[in-house]
Amino acid sequence: MRTKIEAKDVQKSFVSDAGPLCVVEGASFSVGDGEFVALVGPSGCGKSTLMSMLAGFVRPDRGSVQIDGVEVAKPSPSAIHISQHGSIFPWLTVRENLMFGLDRHARAERAGLADHYAGLVGLTGFEKSYPHELSGGMLKRAELARALVVKPEILFMDEPFSALDALLSLRLRGELLRILSEERHTVLLITHDVEEAIHLADRVLVLAPRPTRIQAIFEVPFSHPRKLASPEVQQLRVEILRELGVDRFD
Repeated sequence: MRTKIEAKDVQKSFVSDAGPLCVVEGASFSVGDGEFVALVGPSGCGKSTLMSMLAGFVRPDRGSVQIDGVEVAKPSPSAIHISQHGSIFPWLTVRENLMFGLDRHARAERAGLADHYAGLVGLTGFEKSYPHELSGGMLKRAELARALVVKPEILFMDEPFSALDALLSLRLRGELLRILSEERHTVLLITHDVEEAIHLADRVLVLAPRPTRIQAIFEVPFSHPRKLASPEVQQLRVEILRELGVDRFD
């Protein structure tokens, strides 16, 4: 598997009232083409800052980030960033939101692509609906479709399901896995949910407390669909939680 994303000894500090605050210190890792990698770590450890550097929104103070061997100096047109806050335009319908950014296509083709991806995430029949007419889960589906319709090579996902209840999060994770089985994308996911990381990822990278670095790497050797209640999956969950400093599981 060739390398798609590579972080080399990246470091980032910010100015605070108490002086320089180092958030990321010496993080190095790579993500293969078509691989799904999850980053987990304690709250405030620097996960989002690290992803912002990988996505080109923030420049590292030291080290480098490369995509396809080229140093990242700005956001890449081949990558889409999905955050927990959402990016759906409230004044546009689902179809219009999905058509946004498809200016290279003729209008009829744009509408066809939008409707195809709306169907892919289970929003058939809601193409003409506005965001305020959708449930929270449907909004997340629309956002996922909006990211996928432009056919990105890379999906940067920063806790995209964190605001959802457990059942809805599980359903959307299943939708994402189904789509990824049909379309090839390299995915980097930030999550605080260890079970979510094991459910989705090929590898789980555990981040140290701030200033963060890669503390441990866990392979997830289970094929999809994964039985989250299986003893093997639960054992891996315990090992990752222990690495995160959680020693009690009762």
